[in-house]
Order: sequence, then C-alpha cells, then structure tokens
Amino acid sequence: MTEEIDYEPPPFAPAGDGMDQQADVFSQPDALADQPVPRITISAFCELNETAVLVRDAATDRRMKDAHVHVETGGLAAAIERFHDEPTPNLVIVETGMRGRNLFEQLDELAAVCDADTKVVIIGAANDIALYRELMRRGVSEYLVPPLTAPNLMRAIAALYADPDEPFYGRTIAFVGGKGGVGSSTLAHNIAWCISEGARIDTTLVDLDLPFGTASLDFNQDAPQGVGDALSQPERVDNVLLDRLVTKCTEHLTLFSAPANLDSEWDVDAHAYATVIDAIRKTVPVVALDLPHVWTPWMRDVLLSADDVIITATPELSSLRNTKNLYEILTSAKPNDPPPRVILNQVGVPKRPEIPVKEFTSALGARVDMVVPFEPTLFGAAANNGQMIFEVKSDAKPSEAIRNFALG
Repeated sequence: MTEEIDYEPPPFAPAGDGMDQQADVFSQPDALADQPVPRITISAFCELNETAVLVRDAATDRRMKDAHVHVETGGLAAAIERFHDEPTPNLVIVETGMRGRNLFEQLDELAAVCDADTKVVIIGAANDIALYRELMRRGVSEYLVPPLTAPNLMRAIAALYADPDEPFYGRTIAFVGGKGGVGSSTLAHNIAWCISEGARIDTTLVDLDLPFGTASLDFNQDAPQGVGDALSQPERVDNVLLDRLVTKCTEHLTLFSAPANLDSEWDVDAHAYATVIDAIRKTVPVVALDLPHVWTPWMRDVLLSADDVIITATPELSSLRNTKNLYEILTSAKPNDPPPRVILNQVGVPKRPEIPVKEFTSALGARVDMVVPFEPTLFGAAANNGQMIFEVKSDAKPSEAIRNFALG
C-alpha cells in the first residue's frame, strides 16, 4: 500500500457484532414505492414555463418511458378548450394559481368535458389543507404544490396507477465492471448476500453473464435451470415459472443462475431482458443484476433502467478510463437518479503500479464509495468453498467494508 493508507473512505455506520443492521442504502421505503408509470397518455397544461420544463424533463425519465406525454401552456382554460372537441387522455395535469369560486367553477367546466375514467392532477400554489380536501371531494386525483421536482411528479403519477394486488415493484441494483476481471461479480454476490442476510430483505440475484456466469459456483448451487430458460421464453414468464427457475440459497436470498455453457450463442433480444427483469421485480423487493463486461443494446437498456448502478474498478488506467466513460454516460442519461456508486477493488496488489485513490477520484471527477483491499487468500477461500467472504472471516477488512456498504 502506498498513498491509499491515508485515504479515508466515506463514513459508515458502526460495524457492530454481527450482520443484523438496518439497510437504508438500497431499500428505503420511498425507493421501493418508486414505481414506473404505466403505458398511459398524459396531457399537461402549465401556466409557468418552468413547470412546463419540469414536466418535459419528467417525460424523458426512464420511469416514464411507456407513457405518452403532451405539454402545452394555458392552464385550466386551455385544458377546457382543448377537450371540448376531442377525447381526454388517461391523465390531465393542470397548473393553476387560482383559488376559491373561480377555481371550482373552472374545475366544474373541465369535469364536464372529461371522460369518466380520466384522472386529474392539479398543480397549485397554495399549501392549503382545506383546499386539498375540497379538491379531493370534487374528484381531483391529486393536488401538488411547490417546491415540485420531476421525481415527485413521477411518484405521484405512478401512485395513481399502482396495482393494489402487487405490494411493491422491486428496486434493481445493477453491478458492472469498469473492465473484465475487476471483481464486479464477486462484489455483486457478496453485497446481495449482505442485503438479504443483514437486513432480512428478500433479494433475488440475477446472473446475466449467460455463457460464463459464476453465481451458482459462488453460492455452491447446482442449478440446471435459470435465467437462460426465462430469456428463451419471455412471453411465458409468470410467478409460477419464476418459482420453478430460481434457486433458494438462504431464507431471504434466491438465485437466478446463468446457463454458464457455450452450447448457444445466447443471441437474446433486448426486449426479452426487459420482460424478464420486470417480472422478477414484481416478486421481490430487491433485485441484484450481475452484468457481464459487454456493451450491447440490451446491456445499455438494463443499465439505464436500473434504480442503482454500482461500477467496480481497479486502480489502473484502463479501468479508470472505462469507469469514467460509464459514469458520465449514466449520469447524463439519468439526471433524476442518484449517480452511479463506484467501488475501487483489489487495492494494494504487491509490486503492481497503481493509481493512488485520491488521484483516481480526482481524475474520475466523482467520489469513490468503497475501497476494497487486495486479500487474495480470503477471496480465494470463499470462492473455492462456495461461500461469501463474511462467512469465511467476518472481521476481515473487506468483509466489514462490504457489509457497511450494503447496509448503509
């Protein structure tokens, strides 16, 4: 170790004596409720230009990819005029600064031209509980007031269409390496295990490295079926098929293993990946996606649609370059999401020239969220025994770092 010894990673919660610890990084209640908006039509009528910009910003978000959104100015009056001669969409969003009789009279006019199944969301200016109650009594679906953000607007829309028979839409955590061999899969498996065992949150680990995936080996499982079977018949994926294809590793952790054979070219359509992942998300609160180091349309789609992305890098120039490229494209494409989290792995390999952590962070232009020291004996023993490193040595520095990263 050189300069890395002086590096102080972000503060973590105290380690404690065991694994039991409340997870607040990947499993916050608000995050679990952050569901995508279904395939609906939305018309928004704004009074302020900044509100129109906000709605358009929300319309480009990954959670709104299935919705068709039309935005114009004019507020309530424009909405009433628009729908005198054409059918109303699934959802009408109207911004108005009015209150009292004028507001209610115009709302009555809007109700007269709206279809019975159209929902209405009002963006107002007054944080008034009496006004809110009166609007709800008149059939308005939601009333929003400033400060309003795109995520808040999307969350409110999604809540209107949430299926009461499906209690959650699981949060996806995508793990990707800055280059091959940096240990992204190993960290994905250990972090998923820590979330499931430490926080007692049901978690499914999906190994999407179809020809070379190692998840079944790392968990000492012999899984003849798995994600390859689901991807080959995505239109048939339901709860019954998923139950048959997943392998139960622990009380709270299930594994969707990769085929890990070269009998097929595994030329799977990007839509199949989206369909299978979407089906899994409806069965479990947390879905960890172990991704291969490739760049294909389906890989890009998975990364852009994930709730969280974790990039694993090593302190080398090629890894830094690739990590920076991934970080920048994901940050740019997902402005309403938290930035990717970065793990610097295998730090301190003897006799290997390394980029010091501080220089790596400076060149990346972003924080490094976890530094994992190079301990080949620990990781090798875990891999050979089909165990997680916490099971091999719970008080080792990598074990403590991974547990704290996973559980917050």
